[in-house]
Amino acid sequence: MSEQTLTSAAAARGPLAMEAISVSKDFRISRGHTLHAVQDVSFNLYRGAVVALVGESGSGKSTAARLLAGQERLTSGTIRLDGKQVEVSSRGGFRRYKSEVQLVFQDPFSSLNPIHTVRYHLERPVKLHQRSADVSQEVVSLMEQVRLTPAKNFLAKYPHELSGGQRQRVSFARALAARPSVLLADEPVSMLDVSIRLEMLALLDDLRQRFRLAMLYITHDIASARYFADEILVMYAGEIVERGPAEEITQVPAHPYTQLLVASAPDPDNLGSTLRGGGRRQGPAAASGRPQNLDGAATQGCPFNPRCPFADDLCRREDPALTQISDTRGAACWHLDVAAPELVSGPRRDGDTTTI
Repeated sequence: MSEQTLTSAAAARGPLAMEAISVSKDFRISRGHTLHAVQDVSFNLYRGAVVALVGESGSGKSTAARLLAGQERLTSGTIRLDGKQVEVSSRGGFRRYKSEVQLVFQDPFSSLNPIHTVRYHLERPVKLHQRSADVSQEVVSLMEQVRLTPAKNFLAKYPHELSGGQRQRVSFARALAARPSVLLADEPVSMLDVSIRLEMLALLDDLRQRFRLAMLYITHDIASARYFADEILVMYAGEIVERGPAEEITQVPAHPYTQLLVASAPDPDNLGSTLRGGGRRQGPAAASGRPQNLDGAATQGCPFNPRCPFADDLCRREDPALTQISDTRGAACWHLDVAAPELVSGPRRDGDTTTI
């Protein structure tokens, strides 16, 4: 059964905008060593819905975003936009694609040119993507949409004259200038002060609803994903190890790695308090061992097995497929009956899976 048969938690929000189908990306880092940054990843983005890609640094999240943005070439797999396979080899094709798919970077200071004003940063994409627009009027409108008002107070400023939050608002406005249907937000609040992160997520949510954007939200913070996203995909060592509705994933995580993320999340609402043991689970929360490989040396079997408290010979020998555990939930683990007995009934046998 294909992974695409899993019912998306975001599917009811709007029409399908983008599909990533069995997407993979390999990097050769030395003779005999290849880093499998993204491995056979599939998901859909729907208009008006947010899918969160969650995982620690080096898990492949940003590489996946660059693949969708057309900034990296696929090793294998297919990307479709509005049902059509993406081909952005030519300069003109890339420009047309960028008018539909925009990427917001993690660091707003490095993504803005320090020698140009806010006005320049916004006028340029308007001229490129909205040929018939009144440029000055459109720039003011963009500033108002991201709540940098009055616009005249900001247009002549340079990036170093703005706060971190103001710079990121300019980045949002620049992305909106192309009038995209898909917004890829790569850790958009991680470099901002904690005090304004929630405010920035609320702004992104408002833009999503107002313009019916299909949004991929990339983060290492599963607590913010719970707040912001409709669906969560948990990524580890380039693979999707768990997926499902955001509230379900964070309240009753199935995969040991997801349990580790939830148990370590600093959330004022005691995220994951319904975990077995009242959020004090011994095992995943206390997992030790080597982190995921970043040097191109492949881990035999399940990539999480060096850190997993449930790992056995089967885990060290074979990589489990993503297994359907409900209409909207899936996880890749040989021992879901032990890791998440509340979700999986009955003992599991070696190789007994229903893949999705």
